[in-house]
Amino acid sequence: MTPADLERVSAGHFVAEGDLVVERALAAGCEPVALLTDAEAPAAVAGEMPPSVPVFAARAEARRILTGLGVALDVIGLFQRPPTRAVEDMVPTSHHLLLAEDVDNPTNIGAIARSAVAFGVDGLILDRNSADPLARRALRVSMGTALHMRHARVQDIASIVPLLRANGFVLCGLTPRSTAADITDVGRQFSASTRVAIVLGSERDGLNARTLDALDHSVRIPMAAGIDSLNVAAAAAVACHSLLARTLSA
Repeated sequence: MTPADLERVSAGHFVAEGDLVVERALAAGCEPVALLTDAEAPAAVAGEMPPSVPVFAARAEARRILTGLGVALDVIGLFQRPPTRAVEDMVPTSHHLLLAEDVDNPTNIGAIARSAVAFGVDGLILDRNSADPLARRALRVSMGTALHMRHARVQDIASIVPLLRANGFVLCGLTPRSTAADITDVGRQFSASTRVAIVLGSERDGLNARTLDALDHSVRIPMAAGIDSLNVAAAAAVACHSLLARTLSA
């Protein structure tokens, strides 16, 4: 089975690679479908599977071929994909949200999810062009933390602005524009009770004009002369810390 075959099989499922991601999938309450482990030294998590879940064993070379990775992971799990969240249900029950527009690289989405969990974000809202946080690469990069981050999918970010406003969210979008406010100054205006929605755009084009026009605050991250932007995942981490630190300290 090639990596492409594995992606096709995982429709309606997700693949957890490595013992840490498998363990976090189980801790998140995800339903296991099957497990593949090392034939010579089975992973400890294999003993935690319900009797109804088949556990397969293979040598290192077979596991390398199956995953398409350069290393043979000790364990790979196939899990049922959790039900999709409705954005109408997620927004009212969240205090902080992170919104992704055209962030189509799963590596970036995985790193964003990891930072979002670390800084107390309650949910991730992705537009139709953004990558899947439960994609194999995204889960590996997030170290499985994406499984503990609620997420919802929408057609476009600007369309849910009325819902966010109705629930009291302040919208802060990152942009390299010189007219944008210093993100640190904006963060100082917020208290622990402020509901913040951080909006991220693509690395190449940034946020589209419709989304920018809907923001309460266009914010920029101060940086050295001649540099106008960071990788979107790095920018997300800085933004979460700058805008949400008062909530964490409270």
